[in-house]
Amino acid sequence: MRNNFFKRLSAGVLTGAVNGLFGGGGGMVAVPLLRIIGYEDKQAHATAIFVIAPVCAASAAVYIFNGYAALDVILPAALGSVAGGLAGALLLNRFPKTIINFIFIAVMFAAGVRMLF
Repeated sequence: MRNNFFKRLSAGVLTGAVNGLFGGGGGMVAVPLLRIIGYEDKQAHATAIFVIAPVCAASAAVYIFNGYAALDVILPAALGSVAGGLAGALLLNRFPKTIINFIFIAVMFAAGVRMLF
């Protein structure tokens, strides 16, 4: 039991650090780490979202406080993110795990390619 706590704590520290450094993206790290720890695919995706929410709020507060965020971008993006998050959460149970994994891999691959150019 104690070993699992430290695995989860380590995953949380790494997820938080990635999110804080890059202004997001902790979920890209959280999902694979949760799967390594032993969570099922859909459970890892859902848990990552729950874990990322307070991390994003803390990171956002620091960015806003330091003047790095533009409110004219934040408000519409936040509304769109909430709508997309609700839609994605509702759709999660409608797709088999292989489709969810394929979509996740495709999005991560596209993000990596986009960062190269």
